Amino acid sequence: MSKFESSIKQIAYPQAQVFNMLSDLTNIEKIKSKVPEDKLKELTFDRDTLSVNVPPVGQITMRIIEREAPKMIKFASENSPMAFNFWIQVLPVDDFHSKMRLTIDADIPFFAKAMVSGPLKEGIEKIADALAMIPYE
Repeated sequence: MSKFESSIKQIAYPQAQVFNMLSDLTNIEKIKSKVPEDKLKELTFDRDTLSVNVPPVGQITMRIIEREAPKMIKFASENSPMAFNFWIQVLPVDDFHSKMRLTIDADIPFFAKAMVSGPLKEGIEKIADALAMIPYE
């Protein structure tokens, strides 16, 4: 397994508010219009599952497999070209601010590691940036 971590992102909302929004995937509806259509196609979701077509990778489905309120949400891949787990960690800074880090632990075949590592690291950083800018209200 190969591990990729985003940098730590500061969020101007309390830990519990961030956790509550991110741990229920139906809240994606509130921010769906901000995601470029060419980056994510066929986005579907319910409370625990997210499915999206990511060009050129194809269809990817993730399911929340663990919630540790108010600090961690863990996902596992269900439909993906490679098996992976994905964590969102949210920690308090003070009563009104929190910080976040994303982690992917992926089962990348040795021959594909050099080709996949760069885009995965870049992708997790972009997701972290996007999650840090969401209004958690």
